Amino acid sequence: MKYFLPALIFLIGFVPLLHAQRSVQFCYQAQRLSDTSGVLKIHLKSTDSTAFFAAEQSAADNPFTAQLHVEGNDTMVATQKVKAIGNPITEKDNGGHIITLYRDSVTFLYPLHLKKDSSTIKGTFVWLGKKGEDYPSNEEKWKVNIPSVISIDNISANTTAPNQTLWSVFLLTFGAGLLAIITPCVFPLIPVTVSFFLKRSKTRTEGIRNAVWYSISIIAIYTIPTLLLTLIFGDTILYTISTSATTNLLFFAIFIIFAISFFGAFELNLPSSWANKADQKAGKGGLSGIFFMALTLVIVSFSCTGPIVGTLLGQTSAKGVSIAPVIGMLGFGVGLALPFSLFAFFPSMLSALPKSGGWLNSVKVTFGFIELALALKFLSNVDLIYHWHLLNRDVFLVLWIVIFTLMGMYLLGKLKFSHDSDLAYLTVPRLFFAMITFSFALYLVPGLWGAPLQPLSGFIPPATTQDFNLDNLNYKIDDLKNGHYMAAPTATNQPEPPKKYIDKLSVPFGLTAYFDLEEGMAAAKIVKKPIMLDFTGHSCPNCRKMEEQVWKNPDVLNRIKNNFVLVSLYVDESTELPAPEQVTLPNGDKLTTVGEKNLNYEVTKFGLNAQPLYMFLDLNGNPLSDIKYGYNPNVNQFIQHLDAVKQKFDASK
Repeated sequence: MKYFLPALIFLIGFVPLLHAQRSVQFCYQAQRLSDTSGVLKIHLKSTDSTAFFAAEQSAADNPFTAQLHVEGNDTMVATQKVKAIGNPITEKDNGGHIITLYRDSVTFLYPLHLKKDSSTIKGTFVWLGKKGEDYPSNEEKWKVNIPSVISIDNISANTTAPNQTLWSVFLLTFGAGLLAIITPCVFPLIPVTVSFFLKRSKTRTEGIRNAVWYSISIIAIYTIPTLLLTLIFGDTILYTISTSATTNLLFFAIFIIFAISFFGAFELNLPSSWANKADQKAGKGGLSGIFFMALTLVIVSFSCTGPIVGTLLGQTSAKGVSIAPVIGMLGFGVGLALPFSLFAFFPSMLSALPKSGGWLNSVKVTFGFIELALALKFLSNVDLIYHWHLLNRDVFLVLWIVIFTLMGMYLLGKLKFSHDSDLAYLTVPRLFFAMITFSFALYLVPGLWGAPLQPLSGFIPPATTQDFNLDNLNYKIDDLKNGHYMAAPTATNQPEPPKKYIDKLSVPFGLTAYFDLEEGMAAAKIVKKPIMLDFTGHSCPNCRKMEEQVWKNPDVLNRIKNNFVLVSLYVDESTELPAPEQVTLPNGDKLTTVGEKNLNYEVTKFGLNAQPLYMFLDLNGNPLSDIKYGYNPNVNQFIQHLDAVKQKFDASK
């Protein structure tokens, strides 16, 4: 019993201390800015609404501050220059003195003076908090590694990963070519064509040679026109066409017509005279005759392959890689032509092919539903450019949910079109395709309330167009809580909030962006932060992918919010410039819209016409990096690039 009272006193003192330790989370990180300088970051976060006192800056005898102690002589810390990032509040203590507290969380940045060979740093950190009438505190031991200097030169300039992009383009279009084989315009021609070559040829070797030449001709017919168009009009012509509002509106109309045709309302074919002339030349024999046989196939099958080709051209052109459309058509041609050569090599496989029948029309109708969904994508691009607000994200998703639900019902035999055969029973493949279709429709439903739907970020309208979005609402609440929400300036060091085009343009995740370069430059000079130029577009699918897959990452989002002034320049914005801002170029072209002005700036300043493009400027408008950072979903690499340009900016001050 004699130890009871001391033990009780110990518990009374220990339990609050233990609670304080568990209710506060710590994160320590060191960053080297140069061989002899760096920064120590100490992040404190409370789980029970504890507010933290500021770190010591001047009076060493002030007990109401956080204290940092570093061991050893290798490192010196400029505690008098510590900076705090958080949501500051001020209160008066019992003596009437004003004290500064940081609610919920705070990050302290301590400048470091290092030796070149310094690899670790350790010490203790004494923090002090306030929760009601209590003042929890504790001493924490810490030890962190000091990384090497992040250099822009060490970051690969090949950020767009063209080889990987081109390879993915080829695989995608190759698969589309194989898919086109099972359309009713192509499938019935495979056994007929292969048998024709084998029977017509004197030897099996000659038959194989003719079939291979036939396949090569198909590939050439799809690839060469795309290549010539690129060589004649420049390597960005298809990209420019694919992002044009006029082109997107035209594609929408064409795809609607194709969808109606696929549903059986009418047959859509190229002029029969084209096919007749090609067929006449094919009858002459020889290699040239075989080439015209391939041309006849391409013309006859246009009603089935045309929509697929149009979709692929639009998607591959929008990737910003100049040769991507050529690679895309090469992949499609190889996929479409491969079976003709394959069956010529192994003619016995022809007997394994399923017989033509009503299932081919079912495939065609299924493609009709897909074409209808893709048509809405093109209309959405135009809607975003002209701000019609007809196809906001929620409306778009509702239409897609309806389309794919009807497609699933069709696959189950609950819907029937004029050219459909009677469905005596449900086959296993139809059942599985129906399950996939219904699952996809259900996957879209949470998007009506703001679910990210990241795999579709390049196809559906951005989340900023949705009226009710729980995901974006969370960012707005966080901004209000942390003081990031842009308001009217209250001090000389606060920039003016964005004013130009904010009624039409926006960025996601609670970010504040300027949509005019001059306005953004003025803000950057006030807050003394580098500019992050975001060249983007309404009809840019890869821009939306970067936002959803990279920007949304908390580490990336915090860096953009705290380290940069974001300037988003839309290259396809249709808003007309005020008369004094309209410019006539030396070649006679006149820049009359916001998009034309931004695109001209991108081309003349950085020599590139592709989106997304992220460039970084100092306060004089000079690039902080020569790297043309485009579409690259690698989060870590983007973080490295952000840190590198920020370090270069800090070093130049």
